[in-house]
Amino acid sequence: MPRYKLTVAYDGTAFHGWQKQEPLAPDPGDPASPAQPATADRLEDRPGRIALRTVQHVLEQAARETVREPVRLVGASRTDAGVHAWGQVAAFTSEPEPDKGVGWPADRGCDALVRALNSRLPDDLFVRDAEIVADEFEPIGGATSKAYSYTIHASPTRPLWDRQYVYHTWHELDLGRMQRAAADLVGEHDFASLAAAGHGRQTTVRTIFDCAVTELPVPDASSTGGKKDGAFPARRHRIDVTGNGFLYNMVRILAGTLVEVGRGRIEPDAIPAILVSKDRANAGPTLPPEGLRLEWIRYGGR
Repeated sequence: MPRYKLTVAYDGTAFHGWQKQEPLAPDPGDPASPAQPATADRLEDRPGRIALRTVQHVLEQAARETVREPVRLVGASRTDAGVHAWGQVAAFTSEPEPDKGVGWPADRGCDALVRALNSRLPDDLFVRDAEIVADEFEPIGGATSKAYSYTIHASPTRPLWDRQYVYHTWHELDLGRMQRAAADLVGEHDFASLAAAGHGRQTTVRTIFDCAVTELPVPDASSTGGKKDGAFPARRHRIDVTGNGFLYNMVRILAGTLVEVGRGRIEPDAIPAILVSKDRANAGPTLPPEGLRLEWIRYGGR
């Protein structure tokens, strides 16, 4: 029974996040509420609500069609709607029965599995790699570090062609201030101030191994609209953060806080006090999902 680890990339624009959205459970007190057939293990077989398009659902269906057996696909990170990924990790176990043409035996090869999966996937989702892992491999619990990036386009004109992959701010940002503030986020801290309400975790203590803000080249056709008096030149910044785990919306709030630092609304040396306060109101806003990308997930070391 080989267990396959998949490295997955996707454009999150048209997905309602990673996690499969189950139809609403039936309400016994509502005669209009449809019963859910016990055998309906596929979303499309369950009446009551149209299933949202999610990465897990689409990839799981492609895996089922490929191996021709029930598949339970588990992903490492539950990215939100609109969030992108280059290095999402997912896994499933196959139970081959070659005489019945069921399953994916190890000797059929991982490269062939990748090709077969990708032939059944839409243009905004593809499997980059597949490998056989130990039976006990768990994408969520086994992860030792993750990396995210958040890309910001600061310009008096709007980005056009890649607007689905960057956050646009009308304000000029001071890169040096943002870099100084980012350095104070490194280390083990209680990140309650940078977590959304209802994060559902028993502890808000996490370790950030590295947090850096760099400047990227501005694409030639990244903006549209006329220049205004006193306008500043377009600049593009990228926040890269690596840690042992992240709370709900933590990276988007972290990015929002650094943007406020870059604008001059929060001082660079205020980060330690914000963390100590454990008060979400002291941090910056939660930035939109389109600038966020899951870069990689590692197991067994940083």
